[in-house]
Amino acid sequence: MSRYTLGIDTSNYATSLAVFDTAGEVVCAKKRFLPVKAGQLGLRQSDALFHHTAALPDLLAELGTKADLTQIGAVGVSAKPRPVEGSYMPCFLAGVNAAAAFALGKGIPLIHTTHQQGHIAAALFATGERELFEQENLVFHVSGGTTDLLLCQGAERITPLGTSQDLYAGQAVDRLGVKLGYPFPAGVYVSEQAAQCTEKVHPKVSVKGVNCSLSGLENQYTKLLAEGKDPAYVCKYCLICVAETLTRMARTALEDHPGLPVVFAGGVMSSDLIRTYVSTRVPGARFVPGKFASDNAIGVSILAAREQGAWQTTSM
Repeated sequence: MSRYTLGIDTSNYATSLAVFDTAGEVVCAKKRFLPVKAGQLGLRQSDALFHHTAALPDLLAELGTKADLTQIGAVGVSAKPRPVEGSYMPCFLAGVNAAAAFALGKGIPLIHTTHQQGHIAAALFATGERELFEQENLVFHVSGGTTDLLLCQGAERITPLGTSQDLYAGQAVDRLGVKLGYPFPAGVYVSEQAAQCTEKVHPKVSVKGVNCSLSGLENQYTKLLAEGKDPAYVCKYCLICVAETLTRMARTALEDHPGLPVVFAGGVMSSDLIRTYVSTRVPGARFVPGKFASDNAIGVSILAAREQGAWQTTSM
């Protein structure tokens, strides 16, 4: 059996590839954000598809300098955003086509998974607790395209529990960052600004059970900026509101699912401020390093190894 699996993910934010060693180690990962013009909040799907297609050969070549690609035994790819009927974005076609060409050229298996499942698998792996792949967990997937609370059996069986009913957390953060003149995606810049604020904030959030609304957050920070509030304060206010929202959703879910681990995935969860706030208020919270939380193909490569039975998470 070949030693490695390749993961490919072409999301709405980044082109990413990863190689996973079936002995249980991420060999290397490469990521390139899609170019977005100043002041814009993303790309049209046709433009995203073009940029992914252009980036994939270069990133694959870079990957080949870090890992022996002749040892790839299976390819995993994100074929759509989420594992639900009707989930579709054209940008994922770039990854599917590249993965299919690689797999057919080598005569190796091609495993289709989803962007969300890749996030979940990467987060579970990064905890260092392999047993999480074999049990139920509460998982938050919080990014520019989702603010989902999920009941997961590993990364393969997913039951949606709650979500945002309007704006997603990543959208709220990115819109603030762009208002302040930062490049898109703006999460890292908002986090850096927020870290400079020592003033205490009092978040106002809208949570009903395990569902939330975040459109009011955009209105709140727009008003704060119009009133002349310091940008560092406004950035901190935004992130603390997101953190408090997730905290309340998690506590409600734990009432129905007591004792389950709560794992946080998605690019928004790279924020140190959010992690610190939530981890002190949600029992069983697991946060992971940024490269495992944000857009990447690491989880996709892990899922390919699991699908092939090449990486075991239980004792033999």
